[in-house]
Amino acid sequence: MRFSKFFAPTLKEKPKDAFLKSHEYLIRGGFIQQIGSGIYNFLPLGVRVLEKIKTIIQEEMNKTGALEVSLGFVTSANLWKKSGRYNRYGKELLRFKDRKDNEFVLGPTHEEVITELIGSYVKSYKQLPLHLYQINLKFRDEIRPRFGVIRGREFLMKDGYSFHSSKEDLRREFNVMEEAYTRIFTRLGLDFRVVEADSGAIGGSGSKEFMVLAQSGEDTICVCNKCQYAANLEAARRIKKTPQTLPPQADFAKFHTPNTTTIESLSDFFKVDSFWTIKAVVKKALFEEGESALVFFFIRGCDTLNVTKALNVIKGANEIVEASEEEIRNVGLCPGYIGAYALRNITQSPHIYFDNELENAKNLIMGANEEGYHFVGVDLSLCEGIEFRDLIEVKEGDLCPKCGEDKKGELYLTQGIEVGHIFQLGDKYSKALEAFFLDENGKVKPFLMGCYGIGVSRLLGAIIEQHYDDRGMRWSEAIAPFTLDIIVSNVKDLQQMEYAMDLYEALKERGIECIFDDREERYGAKIVDFELMGIPYAVIVGKSLNEGNIEFIQRKNLTKEKLSVGDTIVEKIVEKARS
Repeated sequence: MRFSKFFAPTLKEKPKDAFLKSHEYLIRGGFIQQIGSGIYNFLPLGVRVLEKIKTIIQEEMNKTGALEVSLGFVTSANLWKKSGRYNRYGKELLRFKDRKDNEFVLGPTHEEVITELIGSYVKSYKQLPLHLYQINLKFRDEIRPRFGVIRGREFLMKDGYSFHSSKEDLRREFNVMEEAYTRIFTRLGLDFRVVEADSGAIGGSGSKEFMVLAQSGEDTICVCNKCQYAANLEAARRIKKTPQTLPPQADFAKFHTPNTTTIESLSDFFKVDSFWTIKAVVKKALFEEGESALVFFFIRGCDTLNVTKALNVIKGANEIVEASEEEIRNVGLCPGYIGAYALRNITQSPHIYFDNELENAKNLIMGANEEGYHFVGVDLSLCEGIEFRDLIEVKEGDLCPKCGEDKKGELYLTQGIEVGHIFQLGDKYSKALEAFFLDENGKVKPFLMGCYGIGVSRLLGAIIEQHYDDRGMRWSEAIAPFTLDIIVSNVKDLQQMEYAMDLYEALKERGIECIFDDREERYGAKIVDFELMGIPYAVIVGKSLNEGNIEFIQRKNLTKEKLSVGDTIVEKIVEKARS
């Protein structure tokens, strides 16, 4: 490809709204153009990278036996209403009507469509398992699109869906996809972690995310310093925390504790570690049709409630928010002195939960549901009807649940960019959309489903966030728009132009993707564009050609090497470009 005939409008200035290097470089390098909030045109360079990413994904997906389809970008709203997500999904779902007043949505995801498709054609267990995937446009009406292609409203996504007759077969395919995704991201040259995750709005269980490690990432992930364990904060676990201090010894009694409405003041009052206190966290759960209820969570005073974990324990809740002091007092409680004893009788609340690590815990201090008083000597092993759940947020320094206590791997927090997510959906969508099959005994059953997504356009940004310097992008050979940039220092020098053209044709014949920079631009401007665009290698044909030399540059570390021109020069360049 001659650069003079190519379309790659580069910019010198940084875009005003570009906070990440990936956003800045993709626009400055002529890969994308922003045409609206969170909406981008992909220019020829961007398309070349996208196509190479797509090819890697398709190759690995096809190896697993998955079949590619293309589903409609516009989806009937009736399917979303049938699944119950039309109202539940929120304002991120773009809804509209056609000229006949029929309702449609722009698909942010395609569970409903694929389930309707399979339910229409697959009727027997003999036709299972079946896995269909697509690489297609999606739209999510993000309230704050940012970071360029990493969080856009319109985006390219690979989404796949598998259908099974048994849980065992669903788990098998889930594991197959974890391996396939691992190969994909490895081929893309990414430093990533497979992260235990919460299923979120899509639902189901058995959820894992693929996180690219980058300090610019929006997601905080918990990683072990000794093994491959990694998890999002809403799914992270730890070895049960053990006390570092002796427990306070006291018989069960109510104790006067004036002005101790915080864990800090309570710990100071009794001169004890906050590990031995119980913290009450009161939230308000919001349900459909405007209903709400107070929810009470009890955790150790040294811990923090994870809001996502808390939401997941409340069946039917769409959101949890802070409960006001007025709302707490209206049910007969005193903020700062809330405890579990008689709480159900006082509030009539069915939503009272304790963290798992409090099961059978003793020697605790807890609110007495009376202003100015706490109970001491609390023994939870004597209490009946307590519901224990995983509620706490893991902190740095906690022990890894995978390593065990012997290896003592410690957890630390880092940032990541989510580029893939796999789910075991179960029968959530097949039941809702009445997609059934006959099993080997002739019984009607709902399909068991898996869901597997990769943010294809997001990958451009994620890859750059791991591979850039202060001059521009640094693409790997596998996905670079071109492998080699042949730069002519002076296009008016006929010797330089003729040699560069012959070299260009010879390298093309050897299968090397070259861009021939024959523009009438200054040499410095051509080098700046080469470095900005991140093409892995460059050959400089300049004044040294008179001495029988050309220059070979590696973009990764900007190392330069003189090569003697001669009969083997093409083979030398091919070897270096494929090393």
